[in-house]
Amino acid sequence: MSPVLTGVLQLLALVAALALAYRPLGDHMARVYSSKKHYAPEKWIYKAVGANPDAEMRWPAYLRSVLAFSAVSVLFLYLLQRLQGHLPGSLGFVSIKPDQAFNTAVSFVSNTNWQSYSGEQAMGPLVQTGGLAVQNFLSAAVGMAVAVALVRGFARSRTGELGNFWSDLVRGTVRILLPLSAIAAVVLVACGVIQNFSGIHEVGQFFGGQQQWNGGAVASQEAIKELGTNGGAYFNANSAHPFENPTPFSNLFEIFLILLIPFALTRTFGRMVGSVRQGYAILATMVTIWLGFTALMMWTEFSHHGPALQAAGGAMEGKEARFGIAGSAIFSVATTLTSTGSVNSFHSSFTGLGGGIQLLGMQLGEIAPGGVGSGLYGMLIMAIIAVFIAGLMVGRTPEYLGKKIGTRQIKFAACYILITPAVVLGFTALAMALPTPGHSMSNGGAHGFSEVLYAYTSAGNNNGSAFAGLNANTQWFNTTTGLAMLLGRFLPMVFVLALAGSLAEQQPVPATAGTLRTEKPLFAFLLVGTIVIVTGLTYFPALALGPLAEGLAS
Repeated sequence: MSPVLTGVLQLLALVAALALAYRPLGDHMARVYSSKKHYAPEKWIYKAVGANPDAEMRWPAYLRSVLAFSAVSVLFLYLLQRLQGHLPGSLGFVSIKPDQAFNTAVSFVSNTNWQSYSGEQAMGPLVQTGGLAVQNFLSAAVGMAVAVALVRGFARSRTGELGNFWSDLVRGTVRILLPLSAIAAVVLVACGVIQNFSGIHEVGQFFGGQQQWNGGAVASQEAIKELGTNGGAYFNANSAHPFENPTPFSNLFEIFLILLIPFALTRTFGRMVGSVRQGYAILATMVTIWLGFTALMMWTEFSHHGPALQAAGGAMEGKEARFGIAGSAIFSVATTLTSTGSVNSFHSSFTGLGGGIQLLGMQLGEIAPGGVGSGLYGMLIMAIIAVFIAGLMVGRTPEYLGKKIGTRQIKFAACYILITPAVVLGFTALAMALPTPGHSMSNGGAHGFSEVLYAYTSAGNNNGSAFAGLNANTQWFNTTTGLAMLLGRFLPMVFVLALAGSLAEQQPVPATAGTLRTEKPLFAFLLVGTIVIVTGLTYFPALALGPLAEGLAS
């Protein structure tokens, strides 16, 4: 069987699995966030944190809760790393230095999971499992909570109340993420992923030295790493490591986990606003972009541009032989079109145009299907922009789901789409203008520029993957990427929740003959065009200096 046909069959199997899970999971999440019932374990959590889960919050209170919870999480994870050398379960590793501890704490709390360290050489099971894995659950639940708050803004009228953050956080964790992660971990263990608390042990002599391997609770962390679109790995090689991703089946299963909740949330959205067809329109937009990017990536990596690539059957450099080009390409697109950031191949070794596809996937805002929660609210923001553009074209006041998109709403949406590019391009310009950051680049020319652009694109969009040719473990990059992750995660949430509050206060307007039908294929087409044009106008000059220049020169 040819490698290309193998890739097509893998993609078809993935689509079929996602289609089977789409409706039951989407409906389940809609019930979870609409339920008034609290389970006993949830009540214990509410009592422990002193929260009233039945108290409705307006958007400023909801935002304060998000920021306060995230700030405490950053502080806890920072202190846990700084004290590692004095705590049990450290395997003899020393405490993490301040700038790296700050970067890592921000990274995992912001659902970015950027790693400037080698997990198996820096952190013991206490930090890995008790700190990082816990934040994998909580950061994903925060993203889902903010998305649900925006959906309630569309669904409710004449009230500024968006629900209760603590209730949304706990339910998302207890009723969605924990059960799914438990099932996924069992499947991964069956595939050969390790799950233990074994320490460091010698496995033999290699090239005159001793080889050491770590054990760890890898399957449980791997499950939520992919399911929560986190990406933070137990081992430095991430999902290319055989302890994390041993077989082609486990590889396809991990891709399935990455895409599962972001796609299913469109069904949740449709159910909560009372029109599943609206959810299908958003889903169609996401699927169109995802399939398009996957096809482009497979084409660029299978193209034969020389004898070495012809002999290998494609661009095999930096890719695991057990996954091949197709398995690596599908995984790469899934991880850069979401905020996952996990990798099963060396992104820096992809072709020049392949690296450009990875960059563009993140620069779209990671909305196809995007991160858990963040993908949905990012796509809904773009839907508002598309409706506004359509309204300008026909001379009507734009409306979406019965809510008028006026000056206030479009200002919030515009601020949302401008923040991340300003962060990414601003820090990239600084890094290229100053002398010190350039010392971290292992390549010159267009590829070297792509390394820096990729780092800040990944941090600002809360992805976490890297070209990996860049030495990011420096005070400059630990600090600036940490700031980029903070700004890229929490500033957009301010405008998402403010927009949700303004929408919830409105009284719905009835649809008329001139109302744009946002559940139709025409709107999905308009939405795809809006996303591509907005991103292209913003990032094309930077892409032309990096991956496009490299790809056209090769």
